[in-house]
Amino acid sequence: MKDYGVDLFKGAASYYSKYRPIYPASLVRFLVQEFSLNGEQTLLDLGCGTGHLTLRLADWCTKIVGIDAEAEMIEEAKRLQQEIRLGEIQWFNGRLEQYKAVYNEHFNLVTIAKAFHWMNRSVILDELYEVIPKGGGVAIIDNYEPGKSLRPWQLKLNEIIKKWYGKERKAGKQTYSHPVISHEEVISNSKFKAEVYTLPEYEINWNCESILGNLYSTSYGSKRFLGKEIDKFEKEVINALMEFSDVDQFRETVTLSVKVGRK
Repeated sequence: MKDYGVDLFKGAASYYSKYRPIYPASLVRFLVQEFSLNGEQTLLDLGCGTGHLTLRLADWCTKIVGIDAEAEMIEEAKRLQQEIRLGEIQWFNGRLEQYKAVYNEHFNLVTIAKAFHWMNRSVILDELYEVIPKGGGVAIIDNYEPGKSLRPWQLKLNEIIKKWYGKERKAGKQTYSHPVISHEEVISNSKFKAEVYTLPEYEINWNCESILGNLYSTSYGSKRFLGKEIDKFEKEVINALMEFSDVDQFRETVTLSVKVGRK
């Protein structure tokens, strides 16, 4: 597994919390139903980022822990929780093994939303198996669709991103390529029983501001890679996108999958 360094998401937290699309209600309903959440369960959100999913599940569990390796993400998650005055959530900056070394906790459900690809997946599943009681499980949420047909505005955007950021996808001190072995296969090879679910399609409505903000929230789209050329880059993106919409509205259809590992 690659060592991406400590700056993978450096400077991204404020953009992440403001511009990353929220998860659809269908995902929350799915997790509540599949894991019989009724306010009495404990939940771990691993790779929680700024708490997009963590906060949504606060009403359904008696205790929630959010873990992320990026300190800025955890600080932003704490700020958001305090701002909306929501529930009892423990935020931990570090890795799962570091948390387990300090706390002896068990979790009925572990969620990993759009973060499993950054992890040593088989090792993480082994570590999680020890803290999940029988009947519980892990839910890996993903919207990776390599064969997805992109809309014209997305094709143009990707063209401009490659022009400014380079053809290889930057990731901390490395470059990123998606794992060859699927999440489902990794779960199947673990101690968990693998199940795969596809949620109904939903739409995200973007504008130029949110498209740029979402880009800056990613590992490959960090502003620091643009140096002093940020204004020129943004001008080119906005001018290009407005060729596709004179009202600054851009739609994207998204499909979420949930790979479940049952114990």
